[in-house]
Amino acid sequence: MGYQALYRVWRPQQFIDVVGQEHVTKTLQNALVGQKVSHAYLFSGPRGTGKTSAAKILAKAVNCEHAPTSEPCNECATCRGITDGSISDVIEIDAASNNGVEEIRDIRDKVKYAPNAVTYKVYIIDEVHMLSQGAFNALLKTLEEPPKHVIFILATTEPHKIPLTIISRCQRFDFKRIQPQDIVGRMSQIIAETGVSCDEQALHIIARAAEGGMRDALSLLDQAISFSSETVSVEDALTVTGSVSQAFLSRLAKAIYDKEVAVALEVLEELLAMGKDPARFIEDMIYYFRDMLLFQTAPALAESFERVLIDPQFKELAEVISSESIYSIIESFNQTQQDMKWTNHPRIFLEVALVKLCNEQRPNQIDNGQLQQLQQKIEDLEKKLLEMQKNGIPAAMAEKPAEQAKAQRAVKKSYKAPAGKINQVLKQATKPDLNAVKSKWGEVLEQLGLQNQKSLAALLTEAEPVAASTEAFVVKFKYDIHCQMAMENNRFVEVIASIMQQLTGHRMEIAGVPESQWQRLREDFISTQQFDGPEETESKEEDPFIAEARKLVGDDLLEIKE
Repeated sequence: MGYQALYRVWRPQQFIDVVGQEHVTKTLQNALVGQKVSHAYLFSGPRGTGKTSAAKILAKAVNCEHAPTSEPCNECATCRGITDGSISDVIEIDAASNNGVEEIRDIRDKVKYAPNAVTYKVYIIDEVHMLSQGAFNALLKTLEEPPKHVIFILATTEPHKIPLTIISRCQRFDFKRIQPQDIVGRMSQIIAETGVSCDEQALHIIARAAEGGMRDALSLLDQAISFSSETVSVEDALTVTGSVSQAFLSRLAKAIYDKEVAVALEVLEELLAMGKDPARFIEDMIYYFRDMLLFQTAPALAESFERVLIDPQFKELAEVISSESIYSIIESFNQTQQDMKWTNHPRIFLEVALVKLCNEQRPNQIDNGQLQQLQQKIEDLEKKLLEMQKNGIPAAMAEKPAEQAKAQRAVKKSYKAPAGKINQVLKQATKPDLNAVKSKWGEVLEQLGLQNQKSLAALLTEAEPVAASTEAFVVKFKYDIHCQMAMENNRFVEVIASIMQQLTGHRMEIAGVPESQWQRLREDFISTQQFDGPEETESKEEDPFIAEARKLVGDDLLEIKE
């Protein structure tokens, strides 16, 4: 047979060879030794983490001639037959190409037959989430109560696509992404046994690029070995993985910190000339600054770093770049990464991001001169405070002017509704006029929007007409500040009058009153006026229900709505 890829040659043949999944392998080994093997398993997790390999190892272990055992011997006829695929009782099915109802019905019909050469007939269904709904339904009953000599092992990268009725019939094991240090350890073992020379740092680069998948790591290592001449160097690993050298990342980070736009763009030009992908480059930059932030806050977590190796240049930058700057840089690069997905010119977005970062003011940046000035001012203020206390002037005296100024500002901010104007409107107010204004109120807000007067319309969002005559109307505002801003704005008053003239055919003036003052003004007007009705909202004889309510809660808590 010709050359085989590394991930095929070094496929795990025992549980001990499955890297980074001890929580799965230990459970399965205990079940094998205790003869508590379930009838159905579900292995889920990212690609290349050992799901199918663990399934085949489990199939060998339950059928090994030395069973019960925690590991297959890989020497007996059964283990060798399952490994080379000559034993037909271990059936490996690709659900991506056999996802129909007929294929599953065929399995359902054959499971009742006893195995020919081994103790258990094992069905390994890979990418089981690709089965159709009908195929899942056909599998349900067989999966729940198969014959005693049958074991189902389902493997998937997308468990959320599998019906819960299937998942509940299986023992589920979640395979996790393999840590970079575990991948490096496995690759070092393979390198040692194959006799290939490889730089240690190159292995770390390949492990980080694999993103937690051992198969991907071995494929990249295989490619790097083919690409290199004698020794797999760091540059070989960077070229194969498409990653950017940390030296370039550090140069670019320093240029951003030093605000040197020309240097940053020069580094970017070099990288793009080397054929680096802009999307991969910006991802490397995000991880670089992410690792820098982790190094600042938790140096002990160096093993969890995604892209960087701790060198003197990285340490130097981590000491001078503040956490706030790193937050801003990561946020900017992340937004640029999102924008680059929807353009045919990602380089432009990348260049703009670099120029923007180099021109940004560093947050909370205070030079030594400014810091000394602030310290001197603080010392002067402390001396003055001590002198005042020695002279018998209490510290509260210093606070009094500030309190008086605050009170004056509060008085200035309060708004008093024009009671005379409102009383004049109430004298002539009628219910039909009020209903006419209310019916046009929505159109008033709409006209403000059409005239690009959104700021004026915002003042009326929680306001409503409460009284109207033929010449004017009263609007009640929920907040005093909104009423003040509206009524003190001559342009606002003129625009509302103009719109009302367009809608009603005659000009109507507006009077504003805060909700907190409206009830008092209305009650004062009713108590001083004796009338039978221009305003239909009040009458001489009060409704008996309202009178009784007034006795129970008083005028302050009583609110009468039409």
